[in-house]
Amino acid sequence: MGATIDNFTKKLHDNLEAVEDRAKSMQKSIQSAPKKTQAEIQAKLEAAKANLDKRKQEFDGYRARLKVQFEEKESEVTSHVEEWKASREVKHLGHRADKAEDYANTMTFLAVATMEEAEQAILEAIAARLDATTAAAPIEQ
Repeated sequence: MGATIDNFTKKLHDNLEAVEDRAKSMQKSIQSAPKKTQAEIQAKLEAAKANLDKRKQEFDGYRARLKVQFEEKESEVTSHVEEWKASREVKHLGHRADKAEDYANTMTFLAVATMEEAEQAILEAIAARLDATTAAAPIEQ
């Protein structure tokens, strides 16, 4: 039993480190954006869009899976869980634990996916601001 928990928490830890690394990468990208040219930002935006397009089906699948998992979680009756604990129904409790771990894994995966979508939105906002700034600048003759 201890190994199962250790494996789950290690996987979760690895996923959360990936989220943290992604956040740090986005922060650096945002901080360096004012120093980049419009072409550089546009290239990063196109790369982000291509990556999201490539992974869209995967993300949509996880979102659908999350919806089902959430509905299952909501329908789980607390009284059943208490009964299972009292009567030590390992099979039911183990199945419940497996589903809870799967739900946690899905949520952490979607956190990464949401960060990728946020990165695209940030790049689009920066590109739009650059467009507005460029349009507002006096025309050199």
